[in-house]
Amino acid sequence: MSHHIDLEDIRSEFPALHQLVYNKPLVYLDNAATTQKPTSVIKRMFQYYEQENSNIHRGVHHLSQQATEAFEAARAYVANLIHAQYAHEVIFTRGATEAINLVASSLGELLLQTNDSVLVTAMEHHSNFVPWQQLCKRKNAHLLTLPFSREGELDLEEYAALLAKNPKIVAFTHISNTLGTINPIREMIGMAHEKGIPVLIDGAQSIAHKAVDVQDLDCDFFVFSAHKAYGPMGAGVLYGKQKWLDQMPPYQYGGEMVDKVSISQTSFNVLPFKFEAGTPDVAAVLGMETALRFISDVGYDWIGNHEHQLVDYATTELSQIADIRFFGQSAHKASVVSFLVGQIHPFDLGTLLDKMGVAVRTGHHCAQPVMDFYGIHGTVRASFALYNTIEEVDVFVSAVKKAVRMLS
Repeated sequence: MSHHIDLEDIRSEFPALHQLVYNKPLVYLDNAATTQKPTSVIKRMFQYYEQENSNIHRGVHHLSQQATEAFEAARAYVANLIHAQYAHEVIFTRGATEAINLVASSLGELLLQTNDSVLVTAMEHHSNFVPWQQLCKRKNAHLLTLPFSREGELDLEEYAALLAKNPKIVAFTHISNTLGTINPIREMIGMAHEKGIPVLIDGAQSIAHKAVDVQDLDCDFFVFSAHKAYGPMGAGVLYGKQKWLDQMPPYQYGGEMVDKVSISQTSFNVLPFKFEAGTPDVAAVLGMETALRFISDVGYDWIGNHEHQLVDYATTELSQIADIRFFGQSAHKASVVSFLVGQIHPFDLGTLLDKMGVAVRTGHHCAQPVMDFYGIHGTVRASFALYNTIEEVDVFVSAVKKAVRMLS
């Protein structure tokens, strides 16, 4: 699709965008929380249940073989998309949160002793903060936190100082869900690797916006969810380097992840099955593959340019509002605008926007340490996707102005 892309053509793929909310056309700007789904994704999942529904990896019959082939083809596609070295380095999970919990539990079990440490940043989503915090509690280890600046940028000198404390694991986000900051992850991974420390990257906010090459980045783990990338809820990916996945103990036990079971002893299956206990959500995985293909067809270059235009325009237009404060003004930033106006509570502003048909997110965005840093309770967050338009930004900005007048 990259040659010429018609925004109206793209929008026509998304049935949910064409509805009225309180008799106003829906302007959906809550894409960092979850994106809407194109018809191709919905159809693919429907087709699986209508024609291919069968348990995978177990049956000799036709449907089971067909479903297994489709499921494993999806794994190969994901591996290819993110440039994994091997397809078996792609583990299917229920989402980024489960993927992080898997690594925290399993790698944590392998590497962490009393008084060791894990390093995260202060801008993490709770999903990439709480699992490490709780792991450290269980192990009597320390959680080190890398602070960020008022603009929302990480300090690499401070990072080097924290790496000097030799944490056993480093985990940080590719793109902040609240600040929109795009972190210098290649550089940060390189710095950790100089000390032999494995790195997990939370890519939940990046996979829908940027091309990812895990071998070029050289990250040890990379996680993302389908539902923030035009796919269904309940599916996600853990990429891990084989050298780590081979060593890590299983995270859950049951069927599919075993090789041989006797009354007294169990041996575990090879990768990736060792980490995929139970019957997976096959339809969701096939929906995820379809969504990722949709993104590839549109093309990351076009998406990046389009979303950049939207966020720049929105920021410029909102800047005219008296007493507006933006949170996250990094030089490198994704399509998120977090703001407050004067003393207006974000919830009040968000509620009025909703009545005007504009969907935004309000609150702490599952990143309370970020709010604590700025001394606020929450923000209003507008986040843009490939299907949003300049006209929608205009509707949004005038709705904000109207709400501010009503609340001031």
